[in-house]
Amino acid sequence: MDPSANDNDCKNNNCIDNLITAKKSIKLSLEKSKTLGLALEKAGPRLEEIKQRLPSLEAAVRPIRADKDALAAVGGHINRAVGPAAAVLKVFDAVHGLEKSLLSDPRNDLPGYLSVLKRLEEALRFLGDNCGLAIQWLEDIVEYLEDNRVADGLYLSNLKKLLKGLRELQKDGEKIHLDGGLLDAALDKLESEFRRLLTEHSVPLPMSSASLGEQACIAPSPLPVTVIQKLQAILGRLIANNRLEKCITIYVEVRSSNVRASLQALDLDYLEISVSEFNDVQSIEGYIGQWGKHLEFAVKHLFEAEFKLCNDVFERIGLDVWMGCFAKIAAQAGILAFLQFGKTVTESKKDPIKLLKLLDIFASLNKLRLDFNRLFGGAACIEIQNLTRDLIRRVIDGAAEIFWELFVQVELQRQSPPPQDGSIPRLVSFITDYCNKLLGDDYKPILTQVLVIHRSWKHEKFQERILVSEVLKIIRAIDLNLETWVKAYDDVTLSYLFAMNNHWHLYKHLKGTRLGELMGDSWLKEHEQYKEYYSTVFLRDSWGKLPGHLSREGLILFSGGRATARDLVKKRLKTFNEAFDEMYKRQSGWVISERDLREKTCQLIVQTVLPVYRSYMQNYGPLVEQDGSSSKYAKYTVQGLEQMLLSLFLPRRERYGSFKGRPTSGKLDNGVDLRRTASAVV
Repeated sequence: MDPSANDNDCKNNNCIDNLITAKKSIKLSLEKSKTLGLALEKAGPRLEEIKQRLPSLEAAVRPIRADKDALAAVGGHINRAVGPAAAVLKVFDAVHGLEKSLLSDPRNDLPGYLSVLKRLEEALRFLGDNCGLAIQWLEDIVEYLEDNRVADGLYLSNLKKLLKGLRELQKDGEKIHLDGGLLDAALDKLESEFRRLLTEHSVPLPMSSASLGEQACIAPSPLPVTVIQKLQAILGRLIANNRLEKCITIYVEVRSSNVRASLQALDLDYLEISVSEFNDVQSIEGYIGQWGKHLEFAVKHLFEAEFKLCNDVFERIGLDVWMGCFAKIAAQAGILAFLQFGKTVTESKKDPIKLLKLLDIFASLNKLRLDFNRLFGGAACIEIQNLTRDLIRRVIDGAAEIFWELFVQVELQRQSPPPQDGSIPRLVSFITDYCNKLLGDDYKPILTQVLVIHRSWKHEKFQERILVSEVLKIIRAIDLNLETWVKAYDDVTLSYLFAMNNHWHLYKHLKGTRLGELMGDSWLKEHEQYKEYYSTVFLRDSWGKLPGHLSREGLILFSGGRATARDLVKKRLKTFNEAFDEMYKRQSGWVISERDLREKTCQLIVQTVLPVYRSYMQNYGPLVEQDGSSSKYAKYTVQGLEQMLLSLFLPRRERYGSFKGRPTSGKLDNGVDLRRTASAVV
């Protein structure tokens, strides 16, 4: 065998072995790589976990690397900060422990409720005082940890954010956030209880206009003492939490509503009347009388009670508070409406009746002067004071103006025509009655006081004689008016009846009166004598002429003269009838106002006419009664004639048997406009 061939074979075998060995080696390496890859794949999450834990581990071991002194001091800092914070948290937990009690109804146990509320206030004060300090200490320890790198930065950053949030909440309103609104909820419940106590015990006084009489007593406190004590206890807590104004609002609302309800029974709608809704004071005269009684009742009973109650409830707070509270109640309950009504009266049209009504208003206000000064004298009642002063000034100015104008207005009426029926002018009867009232006990002291005040404003003195002198001037002006009116009649007989009427009226109605005493007995006697004089001339010049028509001259009957006598009787009866008819027709429209004078005058006429007529008809009536035309001459029976004469001079309302009242046009029967008797002539 060729040795070279053997060498080649050997080389080939070695190559194969090497390849096999390499294959195995590569295969083994691949398996190891695969195993390693799997191991690495499993190790990845673990490495990530380790990576995430490294910061905390680093933070945990950082104190080990921190300065030794810093590590030694950090414990004390932490203890000082955590101590107050722990106390704050403890109190905070206690606050929430009060929630159930404070959300219950206070009426069940008011003292207990107030006690729990006070504990809440104390806890909140503690939290308010210490939260800031605890936050400050916590901020200090965070700053220390940060400066000395004792804690993790991220941890410190989060902690700083939390502390910043607490600091901002503290600045915004610590109580709101510290108690979660529990205090406000409790205070709201107390306000509701305050309102409930007031409402349930505020009962309107049972009354009516008819029951109002002399009301001199002062009303007792309208609330029980126990209720007042509860209100005061509630006020104490509400005031401590700056809720006084809300309490006053509730109190004023409830109590003013109660007063208004009490006044509703009095039917005070008239207080809303405006000047444009009535023609003159007479149309609301009745309301003015009621006004004085209602105002007195309201002041002495209702407002007096409210004044006392305000003092009882708010006395611990201060004078200004309870006086201000009372002022609001008075204004809202209706005192301003009373004063406004008085002002409306002063703004109405001037007339004499208005003077009396203004004096009534002044008397009512003057009677209540001390009460007004005591109840409404404080600074809080300045509006009521101003309105009252303005009303008094208007009343005094208006009354004085009307009084001083009376004389002038009576003089102005002199130019008016007298009554066509010869009756008493309304001006005469009105002024005499009016002046009597002014001189009476009811009005003279008031009018004197009004005139004194009015003159004092002008720095002038007033003497009572001035009032008397002015009344004398007015009555003398009436006398002069009567003299003028007597001369104004075209019919002289009617002027006699007019004079007789008025002189008797003055004598009869002024005798025994204040005005009569003022005028004197001689003045009264003079009017009585004038009445007698005019009565005599009236009869003489009118009815006294009728008997002359029934003369007996030429009526001596003799044989053969009967026909002549009959003709003469017929003629004289005809003349009598014509004269009687004319006179009766003319005087049937005349009036004698005074019943006694009318009856006496009619009797005198009957006594003047009837005996002559009766005798004449008895003696000569048969002469004409046999005649077919007898009714033309024997026109009246004696009884019929007497009845006609006795029916003379009746006022119209008696003549027709009914009287529905005087029209309200302001014009009187004699044409005199009463509305001008005390009003300025434009």
